Amino acid sequence: MRPEVGSEFHWDPAAIATTPQSLLPQRFELFATGCGALSTLLRQLAPPGRLHVPSFFCMGVAEALSADVPITWYRHLPDGQGPRLETLRALPGDVVLAQNLFGRDQPEPWAAWMRAHPGVTVVEDHSHDPFSDWARASSAPYAVASLRKTLPLPDGGLLWSPHGLALPGPVGTESPGAQLKLVAMLLKGAWLDGREVSKDDFRALQQRGEHALLGSEGPASALTATVLPLLDLAGLRAASARNAHALIDALAARGGAWRVLAGGPAGAVPFRVQLLCESEPVRDGLLAHLAGHGIFAPVHWRQDRGGVWSGDEEAADLAARILTVPVDHRCGPGDVRRVAEVLGAFATAPAAA
Repeated sequence: MRPEVGSEFHWDPAAIATTPQSLLPQRFELFATGCGALSTLLRQLAPPGRLHVPSFFCMGVAEALSADVPITWYRHLPDGQGPRLETLRALPGDVVLAQNLFGRDQPEPWAAWMRAHPGVTVVEDHSHDPFSDWARASSAPYAVASLRKTLPLPDGGLLWSPHGLALPGPVGTESPGAQLKLVAMLLKGAWLDGREVSKDDFRALQQRGEHALLGSEGPASALTATVLPLLDLAGLRAASARNAHALIDALAARGGAWRVLAGGPAGAVPFRVQLLCESEPVRDGLLAHLAGHGIFAPVHWRQDRGGVWSGDEEAADLAARILTVPVDHRCGPGDVRRVAEVLGAFATAPAAA
């Protein structure tokens, strides 16, 4: 078993396929970040209207995009019901950002909506499952995916047009953040192998690199551009799916202070496993409990009512109570069992009652 579960990826040559079979689009642009790709695309489109953003979304990205076009919100919650398209009041000339939230949504509602609204430009965000059947057979004008959330790469934002439309290219030079993150990935790999490497040192490099990288509109790093076509994309995706479904199954009879969100429709590859807690203090207690056992669970996504937020009280409430258990391709069966046991111990502890 691994000494820790989650946190940033390390560099692992085993992620390269023995016989590469690329799932990449035939034509694409590769940016340092998905946010940078979206910003650059919006400037090319120069929409006369507004950008419609899902209410359960990364507020940092939404804030960055608001610098290019006025934004408004429609309801999309992580409750298995998909986007509430009746709340999407887009007009011709507007742009809509659609997402496959946690890899659990379906394309059919969006395909029907686009047919009914030909004057609205839809950009799909496939960051939670960049190589799903939906992403590869998209009918949207544009699609984007941030890659460093699902692949062992220091950076990467994929932009393509299923309609074959013209795409903007990256602006400027590579972000220095990618180089810092790559050094951190290499050091973390050595640490996982038992070498005398300071975890504090590579964590500091990761954090500095991520801060420098955020929102970069430059090209992806040389490593990402070179390695991406060589990765075992199908194998990494299948391993993540196995682990997510195995943990969902293992937790089916557990809970109490939290419940497991559904894995999505048949054939869906969920982005890790989401737990919805009874309250924000319970969620924060569970985060600390997991971290105390070397399991580092991210939160998707905090909404600060004093800053940029969706205005959707239900979305903000869910954001305050949700966490993501990071059982990705790095985990083996023993790791998944350990995570289930640690979660089970919290569910039965007096403090969680």
